[in-house]
Amino acid sequence: MLTISQKLPWMFFPDIIPLGHPIFDIINSTNPEWLLILGNSLWQTDWDLRLACLLLYAFDREDNFWQLYGDFLPSAEECTSLLLATESFLVNHYLTMFLFPIAIYMLQEELLELQDPKLALTIREQQHRALEFWEKNWHSGVPLKIKRLARDPERFIWAVGIVQSRCLNMQLRIGALVQDTSMLVPYADMLNHSFQPNCFLHWRFKDRMLEVMINAGQRIKKGDEMTINYFSGLKNDMLMQRYGFSSPVNPWDVIQFSGNARIHLDSFLSVFNIAGLPEEYYHNSRLSNDGDTFVDGAVIAAARTVPTWSDGDVPPIPSLERKAVKELQEECQQMLAEFPTNSEQDQKLLDSMPEASRALDTAIKYRLHRKLFIEKVILALEMYQEQILF
Repeated sequence: MLTISQKLPWMFFPDIIPLGHPIFDIINSTNPEWLLILGNSLWQTDWDLRLACLLLYAFDREDNFWQLYGDFLPSAEECTSLLLATESFLVNHYLTMFLFPIAIYMLQEELLELQDPKLALTIREQQHRALEFWEKNWHSGVPLKIKRLARDPERFIWAVGIVQSRCLNMQLRIGALVQDTSMLVPYADMLNHSFQPNCFLHWRFKDRMLEVMINAGQRIKKGDEMTINYFSGLKNDMLMQRYGFSSPVNPWDVIQFSGNARIHLDSFLSVFNIAGLPEEYYHNSRLSNDGDTFVDGAVIAAARTVPTWSDGDVPPIPSLERKAVKELQEECQQMLAEFPTNSEQDQKLLDSMPEASRALDTAIKYRLHRKLFIEKVILALEMYQEQILF
């Protein structure tokens, strides 16, 4: 396991770096403070740069487990992180300035396929941040007291992409000190993400080492996939930024409505048998008919994101609810019309490009999932109107 705490004082497990090692000069140059990155989510800056340096250092150690485990890690072409969309840009930039405009065009083409200018801008900023860090600390022109672990930018950005897409976040308590930590845990990082996972992770100290345990949260049948929840509460744009994937049934995704229309909250929840508090909404399948598969994570997300009202025991007025539903559906249709392509076109495009690059495939799926989510909300509003008002 490779671990670094996210705030000073730095803590490492295992203790492969002796106190006073020159790599601390690089790690201490990073930003240990919290910063608002996107939306309302707080993300700590530079934790990924620190852990990428540690990963490269571990790879360079002789007779080190990480040298063997590195053979199982995805290559730059296989990694899901969109940071690696910069690969052609970086290679051409450092090979010849003549190809620089062509490389810029290739990079922009991949990120434009997201059809999300805000997310594309955020990824570009992350790419530039990693490149600037490499130029400052690992470039051949920078004097170093240690071996140059990343002689080219592709190597370092690959390490950052691996760290971002495979890292686990947990809290450690050592005495009275509680630290948020970022961990690369071999084999545990091979578990896929699920919004309804059947496993969970916890840690313990044993023989002066830190162990991360994988526990089953339920009975798992032979042949079933073991899954964990990478990070609860993330919207699709944050999943893309961090892990390089999205989902059409993300229960935490959000639609930003701008109108004044609102529907009755309790009635909407009742129609779809959704129970619990807003942060813990779940589908009570025992109240649903057998074979009813309409309610999924997207409908749960709709319950959180659709504007609603609730006033004690005051019941909804059918005519007003019908009007509100129509206005919300029209706003959703307007959102879909703003995309250059529709969901059917996106799916056909994916089917026609089986050999597409990982970055391009991921970008098109992201915009497809966004449209499928909006379409699901439209359909859920229609079903709500039919079942509650007639």
